[in-house]
Amino acid sequence: MAAKPKRNSSKNPTASPSIAGRFSYDGLDRVMHERARLGILASLAANSGGLLFNDLKQLCALTDGNLSRHLAVLCDAGLVEIWKGTSGTRPQTMYRLTATGRQRFAEYIAELEKVVADAQADQRAEARPDAAGQNFSQGWSPA
Repeated sequence: MAAKPKRNSSKNPTASPSIAGRFSYDGLDRVMHERARLGILASLAANSGGLLFNDLKQLCALTDGNLSRHLAVLCDAGLVEIWKGTSGTRPQTMYRLTATGRQRFAEYIAELEKVVADAQADQRAEARPDAAGQNFSQGWSPA
């Protein structure tokens, strides 16, 4: 039996191999990319001295359980550190970004900025009509 020829699996038959993986965004870290954890990291990045648990809970609009779980993931990843103390007789827990966490978060934000820049560049290209006043690639029309 003859082998079947390989089909081009690309959705865009005109895609150049030189840009393969151009939009893969390997720098988007799944640990940070979750919405609640992104909010926690942004809050801690904006408050370099750290934040108390209840302050973080209010800023991120999370329940005690959700915040605890997300903080545990961030601590396990080495992005956040825990500080224990007291206010009078009440124990308090403060969270801060580690040096590694601050650096990785900055790298993550830079990667997100690439995503935004790429999306805006694509929108600008689509907004330019061709010679006939159409916003379609040559030979293509809406179905």
